[in-house]
Amino acid sequence: MTIPQKLIDELEERRKSILANADDKTRERHAKGLMTARERLTNLYDENTFQEMGMLAQHDCHDFGMEKKVLPGDGVVTGIGYIDGKPVAAFSQDFMVGGGTLGRIHAQKVCDLMNYALKTGMPLVSFNDSGGARIQEGVDSLSGYGQVFFRNVMLSGVVPQIAVIAGPCAGGAAYSPALMDFIIMTKNNANMFICGPDVIKAATGHAASMEEIGSAATHAAISGNIHFVAEDDTHAIELVRQLLSYLPPNNLLDPPHRPASGISLSQDEEMNKLIPSDNKEPLNMLEIIKRLIDNGEFLEVQKDWAKNIVLGFARIEGIVAGIVANQPMIKAGTIDIDAADKASRFIRFCNVFNIPLLTLVDVPGFLPGVAQEQGGIIRHGAKMLFAYGAATVPKITVILRKAYGGAYLAMCSRDMGADMVFAWPTAEIAVMGAEGAVKIIYRREIEAAKDPKAREAELVAEYHERFASPYHAAAHALITDVIEPSRTRSAVALALRTTLSKRESRPPKKHGNIPL
Repeated sequence: MTIPQKLIDELEERRKSILANADDKTRERHAKGLMTARERLTNLYDENTFQEMGMLAQHDCHDFGMEKKVLPGDGVVTGIGYIDGKPVAAFSQDFMVGGGTLGRIHAQKVCDLMNYALKTGMPLVSFNDSGGARIQEGVDSLSGYGQVFFRNVMLSGVVPQIAVIAGPCAGGAAYSPALMDFIIMTKNNANMFICGPDVIKAATGHAASMEEIGSAATHAAISGNIHFVAEDDTHAIELVRQLLSYLPPNNLLDPPHRPASGISLSQDEEMNKLIPSDNKEPLNMLEIIKRLIDNGEFLEVQKDWAKNIVLGFARIEGIVAGIVANQPMIKAGTIDIDAADKASRFIRFCNVFNIPLLTLVDVPGFLPGVAQEQGGIIRHGAKMLFAYGAATVPKITVILRKAYGGAYLAMCSRDMGADMVFAWPTAEIAVMGAEGAVKIIYRREIEAAKDPKAREAELVAEYHERFASPYHAAAHALITDVIEPSRTRSAVALALRTTLSKRESRPPKKHGNIPL
């Protein structure tokens, strides 16, 4: 039996009616540098691999004048496809259909896709471009958001979740991206906020601009809500693909390591030249990182926020690693509230997705100050201790120079579960710097000396040798080895390779109670 042609024609007509773009609206979007919802997905995926789900789903609704409206696809495009040969689920809100507002069917399509991603163990990508909850549907819209949020939590730690803010993302709609692992936001034409300028003005009397509260620049550098800033939709898609290139599809698989058949253990003499002759002169950690990693390819995360700590993904001799490093060029590399929050979440992400951690240490301590103490630096700093202590992935630590006090522990010391700890000869590992310690311990002896400055210098040198040198730590089995800086890449590469088979469990429990 042959299917009647009229049925085929009807199917084609229905699909064409949905796929037909409103030319004027499309031209307007392109003029602003914006893609349509489907263009974002077709450009995200490998060519001809996108399989749409729920194309024919739609919901009849009425506006306030009770005029009937039909919203094709209910304002969202959902489906699966391949990125570099690996399946990925994605949805893209369609601002050209009802402002991309979320209603019951819209939410159901998104939730169905999220359920599919959870069952099949594939990453989820969202393109957020929506006017928010569909007012005409009342509580159904709020219910839809609740269902999406619940699934964001269910997917968390099971599959990677990446949000792209490519248009408006206001009110409750902002919480789904906030529950995901990484947020990419386009520099122009996008905003994200809970209360807009008008609401803030009405509630507080303060006149705020959209740039001030909802722009990519604000969220990247001030609030720390987003992880990457994209120039436009094309760049945002490139960032999604680049980020996924370091991540496993789910928590049961390993990251996409690319180990070579052999491993290079050659020395990098240029590394020795990066160390300032004066230990009080700041060291640029980014220069160190670039010499450690393969081809200098470093995907830095949240580079504009809490710059005193550097995070990102790279490969070392083909092995994917998450890098956490102090940045002495900013605030002398001290750990403050924002740096602790930034590092803790990244560490926990790497742990749930089996990504080894490389920690590079040059830290004089936690940032002192009344604002930090009143802001809860104790609680925030404890997050780093918790994150590292809970992590069971391979943990390699290199102490370059300063490693003082509680910050030494917070940067993954041997006692916090590091599998291997290397130290440069320039390392100083102690409760505090030798100069500060000597002034406290030997104050009276220095004051009584004929030449106080000379005596203080002698005591500083003696204290460093006895209590703060890397050899003192090595003698107490607190570090694996003292190495020449030129050997750092080879030592780390070998350590990463040999710890990939690491297996470590924790006591049975629902979860630990991280000090939030």
